[in-house]
Amino acid sequence: MSSTQQVLGFARQPIAASRSWRPPWHGGLRGSETSWAIAFCIPYAAVFLAFVAYPVVYGLWLGSDPALYRQIFDDPRYRLTVVNTLLLAGVGVNLKMFLAFLLSGFFLRKERWIRPLLVLFMLPWALPALSAYVSMHWMFIGYGGFLNSALEMLFGIDGPIWFNSYWLAMGVNILAYIWKWMPFWTLVFLAGRLAIPQEIYEAAEVDGATGLRRFAFVTFPLLANLYLVCVLLSTLWTIGDYMAPYLVSSGAPALQTQVLATYGYRVAFDHGYPTMGIAAVMSALPVLIPLTLLLMRRLQATEVQL
Repeated sequence: MSSTQQVLGFARQPIAASRSWRPPWHGGLRGSETSWAIAFCIPYAAVFLAFVAYPVVYGLWLGSDPALYRQIFDDPRYRLTVVNTLLLAGVGVNLKMFLAFLLSGFFLRKERWIRPLLVLFMLPWALPALSAYVSMHWMFIGYGGFLNSALEMLFGIDGPIWFNSYWLAMGVNILAYIWKWMPFWTLVFLAGRLAIPQEIYEAAEVDGATGLRRFAFVTFPLLANLYLVCVLLSTLWTIGDYMAPYLVSSGAPALQTQVLATYGYRVAFDHGYPTMGIAAVMSALPVLIPLTLLLMRRLQATEVQL
């Protein structure tokens, strides 16, 4: 037997052995294995049924009466909350994503001071939502707020009473929402930019694509799918956002800046109509379900890499 045949013979032995090997669970579970598998699955199934399936089914049952929707649709305050929710989700999400995408390119710079600056930039997202939004509330509270005090001290002018105006209060809610969540999405886009092979940029530079042209013809096309998926996911979260409108403006002025989540909470707990509160929140399902299906389709149709 030649040395080549010996090498090939030795090479075939592990292959033959690997073909004859079967995993221990091949052919199904038997006897005590089935009992142990059921024992391990029971706690997870119980938690899922108790904290996921039951609340969802119970909520759908509470909000299943069509008369509830006729009542909330007749409420002019509800119609205003729908507009506010669309403003927060439309303006807030798109402006936040656009700024986060631009800032992700800024934080790719090689200077040594970029990393400490990135850590400071991430602090609003790392802070608990309660402390972050309450601090924004006290900044814009009015005459005693930090912003108006700074305007008076530096420029000798009186700032507006932010929460006495619908547009100013709604703008503060959107600003606080962007300030809180923009660092997170900046980090997501930064990870996406770092996943682009450097050879692509080098080839684009050879072809003369630098600066804005490199962004338009290389970076954005490669991250377009990631950007769309992030926008859809953020929109789903924002439609159900409760913390920003409740803690920043608290619905001021005169509960005109409520969104669907805060409106449903007040109807259910402050006014004592839980079924109407659940119906108000569930009225967003015609928007949430298509967004979820579109998000799932985009994830299946394209490969989103970070």
